[in-house]
Amino acid sequence: MAYKVTTSINFCYGHRLLNYEGECRHLHGHNGRVEVDVVSDEPDYRGMVVDFSDIKSIVKTWIDDNLDHRMILHRDDPLVDVLVELGEAHYIIDRNPTAENIAAHIHDMTSSDDLNITEIRLWETPNSYATYRADTNGRHES
Repeated sequence: MAYKVTTSINFCYGHRLLNYEGECRHLHGHNGRVEVDVVSDEPDYRGMVVDFSDIKSIVKTWIDDNLDHRMILHRDDPLVDVLVELGEAHYIIDRNPTAENIAAHIHDMTSSDDLNITEIRLWETPNSYATYRADTNGRHES
């Protein structure tokens, strides 16, 4: 038996997908919502898995500082140089910036021994989301 808490964080971002034939190969934006799950076998001395404000102070701060109102692009996207030259806000990742890969990246950048994030759901639209689930130790699964 385990305890789980979940909090949501809203942010806006843009991206485009490389090696994709659909509409998402073009630059476009989303009003995204991230749901963060933290699990513990036992509550702490306060009776909590973790305080919701602690999750937000770590994950929301990282999202606000790095992804919010930024164009998220793959390192090899030819538009990276254009955005750099124009001084436009952007964020570069090593994977194609699909919802699945963005969810995994948020996990990798914010999970720690102090914040055992077990699952991240990135809602790209009100009806569609991708999930990244860490292994039982909160670490990236292979």
